[in-house]
Amino acid sequence: MNLLQKIRILSQLGEIMQAIGTGQAWPGFKIGINEDEYNELVELTKRARIYNGWFTEAEVKNAFAGIGGWLNETDLTNWVEGYSLNEGKPKSIALIMAGNIPLVGFHDFLAVFLSGNKAVIKLSSDDKHLFPALIHVLSLFDPTIKDWVEIKDTRLEGFDGVIATGSDNSANYFHSYFGKYPHVIRKNRTSLAVLNGQESKEELIELGKDIFTYFGLGCRNVSQVWIPKDFEINRLFDAFFQFSDIVNHNKYANNYDYNKAVYLMNLQEMLDNGFLLLKEDRELNSPLGMLHYVRYENIDEVTGFIKENEDKIQAVVGHDYIPFGKAQNPTLTDFADGVDTLSFLTSL
Repeated sequence: MNLLQKIRILSQLGEIMQAIGTGQAWPGFKIGINEDEYNELVELTKRARIYNGWFTEAEVKNAFAGIGGWLNETDLTNWVEGYSLNEGKPKSIALIMAGNIPLVGFHDFLAVFLSGNKAVIKLSSDDKHLFPALIHVLSLFDPTIKDWVEIKDTRLEGFDGVIATGSDNSANYFHSYFGKYPHVIRKNRTSLAVLNGQESKEELIELGKDIFTYFGLGCRNVSQVWIPKDFEINRLFDAFFQFSDIVNHNKYANNYDYNKAVYLMNLQEMLDNGFLLLKEDRELNSPLGMLHYVRYENIDEVTGFIKENEDKIQAVVGHDYIPFGKAQNPTLTDFADGVDTLSFLTSL
């Protein structure tokens, strides 16, 4: 399978994922699969919650739509242009995928697949059904996909490089086990937002998407907001009200209730609107169901904090940064942790 063939089957998959992600009924044979095959994928977006309580139908479809937006001939061709892709014998690249949000490791697979290498994948137990289903669809378009991707349930062996994503603790294990191989190893990261006080209510609602999408479990979710000293905090509560239904999700509610109880028992000050706790805290990472905020007098204080913590920050949202509401909509060139995986793969 050459590069053009790979891009074509990925583009076909992209049409399917966008159709499912936006809630469309089977569009017909032009989509590339029959109605039963299409509906099996639709059913999987509903059934995913059985295997992982965080993977609601809405969140899985959101991931489908986002990834589907990458998968078109123009964007994929432009993305790999300028890289020296492997045209010889494929190298085997071990991919250790996380499972915090649906299909979070798909970008790594794309990089390996399009760079001319074989992906040998260890799926997270929290997300082990969605990716195989998509690979099956690709196999319908080209059976030789099996030569380019292998999903392993057993120990990973015989690989030439590693891309691993996990927590800070698992990263330590990855370094000890994979350190002798060429590698990209990612740790915990989170995101923050910077407000200047001039934001409209619509922009603050968009900020709510950056906070609550995927229940706040992604590294691109905003966990801390920097606000001017005189900013009226109720503006946030007012804008976030439309996300209040999140507390009806059992797992989120359990985290929210637990953190609320802990902070109340410790007599720590916080604000509560019934589904989100706001605490004034310079700690970048906030517990699930809580948002940290920091008041600043000078923007230099904010830029200094970002610089000081750049190895812990995945994305920054604000007027001078990523637009509000777009933190969870990265493009192909938004490499996790700022590490260009295509450059890594093509340099092996």
